[in-house]
Amino acid sequence: MQNSSHGVPLRVLIIGAGFGGLGMAIQLRKAGIEDFLILEKGDEIGGTWRDNGYPGAACDVPSHLYSFSFEPKADWSRKFAPQAEILAYLRHCAAKYGLRRQIRFGCEVEGAVFDEASGTWEVHSRAGERFRARALVSACGQLNRPAWPTIPGLETFRGELFHSARWNHRYDLAGKRVAVIGTGASAIQFVPQIAPQVARLTVFQRSAPYVIRKPDRAYRSWELALMRRLPVLQKVDRLLTYIHHESRALAFTVFPSLMSLMRGRFERHLRRGIADPELRRRLVPDYPLGCKRILISNDFYPALERPNVALEDGGIREVTTDAVITRDGRRIEVDAIILGTGFTATDFLAPMTIRGLAGRDLNEAWREGAEAYLGISVTGFPNLFVLYGPNTNLGHNSIIYMLESQFPYVLDGIRALQGVRYLDLKPEVQRRFNQRLQREVRHSVWEQGCTSWYKTADGRNTTNWPGFTFTYRQLTRRLELDRYECTR
Repeated sequence: MQNSSHGVPLRVLIIGAGFGGLGMAIQLRKAGIEDFLILEKGDEIGGTWRDNGYPGAACDVPSHLYSFSFEPKADWSRKFAPQAEILAYLRHCAAKYGLRRQIRFGCEVEGAVFDEASGTWEVHSRAGERFRARALVSACGQLNRPAWPTIPGLETFRGELFHSARWNHRYDLAGKRVAVIGTGASAIQFVPQIAPQVARLTVFQRSAPYVIRKPDRAYRSWELALMRRLPVLQKVDRLLTYIHHESRALAFTVFPSLMSLMRGRFERHLRRGIADPELRRRLVPDYPLGCKRILISNDFYPALERPNVALEDGGIREVTTDAVITRDGRRIEVDAIILGTGFTATDFLAPMTIRGLAGRDLNEAWREGAEAYLGISVTGFPNLFVLYGPNTNLGHNSIIYMLESQFPYVLDGIRALQGVRYLDLKPEVQRRFNQRLQREVRHSVWEQGCTSWYKTADGRNTTNWPGFTFTYRQLTRRLELDRYECTR
């Protein structure tokens, strides 16, 4: 393997060692392609499951579906796997397929430049290392850069301040006055975990989320034994779970009015979890169900009714050295602030600088919103393949299914490079695909009147796939060379 700008270039360079990067590497190995390297900015594999180690972190997709179909795990402890177990599963995958020797840890990619003459990508890290490869695969994901809120005075706070995706496990929350800013998917998991420990917990809510019951439980020992003896049972369970989740795409993307049928589940869950009518009123969202991410939790609502927990929904005016000041001027003194404010999901591949043909900057090309063909290929950026790219996120099913749809498509592209210098997606192919995609997005539940992390600042949905996952798999079953300019 080469790690400099000299010598024979690598066949494939992968950025990121999460589900996407590891899964792609496994498929390369299965295809007999050994000449690859994974660049990982962290000191361990796992991506978002390495970073998000906050108390209570778990998946909201059932474990049998949130794992590779080619590497089933028969002994998941629960219906919905906790973070540590998912991270252990990824470590198992890396060990089984011998990937660690081809991962460069602590190597944060700063940028990449495509060299038209040689048909290679020249990649450089923040530490000054340089790499060359015929194909560049970005497996950075969408949920890897924490979003910090723009609150006046936040930088002046002298207490403990951290984001949930960078949890400070050395800081003891016991007996502290804590503010949590945000009530999204992370906050609803860690708030119930820390509420019993702290002296006082103030939860700042900008907009109420829809929270429904989480059908979670531990697998019984006889169930685990049965699945070990008869692996087909887990495959059947995975298929039935997939079909159940996929059916929800009808409400998300085809008939948003069907979401009203789910609203009863939310209202029942809210009534059971919150006895106080006034608090219950403040926890009813003012936007249609599904417009933002639907959350699942069995203990978030009861945590808000604890005597040491208060919900603030009037907004934050500023933060001082030792307090959060509400919009109506009340001063709430706190020892620690935890940000549950999500991720910069629409800033794909940032903060890297990726330059394609004629030195074109990808961030500039995506100035009005990221777009790609099938979420994978971008015109003007040859031999670049993006995993979990624009408009491949889901509101109803498992992203692992989408990744497994992308792997064979990317493999086709890598194989095609043996006969050509580079493959560049035709501009009209990308344009037509995204015009149709955005028309379909406009009919989805995500366009029913709310802002969310699915959208850019100007309201364009660059994140979610507006259709069925089996349709996406059909579209990605093979790379069609006539959609690319093949330069020999």
